[in-house]
Amino acid sequence: MKLRMLLVGLIIASADPLGANARLSIKVSPAVAFAPAHFTMRATVVPDSRNRMLQIIAESDSYYRSSDIQLDGDRAPRTTLVQFKSVPGGVYQVSAILKGEGDEELAFARYDVTVVESGVSLR
Repeated sequence: MKLRMLLVGLIIASADPLGANARLSIKVSPAVAFAPAHFTMRATVVPDSRNRMLQIIAESDSYYRSSDIQLDGDRAPRTTLVQFKSVPGGVYQVSAILKGEGDEELAFARYDVTVVESGVSLR
């Protein structure tokens, strides 16, 4: 029983691919949905005086959306939510790029999302 709990704890601890000390992490929910899909991306940014912009991108072979969100250095909110509505079917890469002065890339994070076309069976 203790071994099983230890294994479950290790699996949960390894679920964050960026690690606890990452400057930027993202989570998209749900990771799989039916088209037209609505999903939410949550970006968590470690406060830093160099943080100037958070660029959010969702793209597939036939869809592209991006948003640039101004950040006020270490006074910016730690968490930013972006909603994607009526997203068509496809496999998406949702990315966040944390930028500093002069468009310097400070951190990058990516999350994959699948939007299943209506009428397609998951079997």
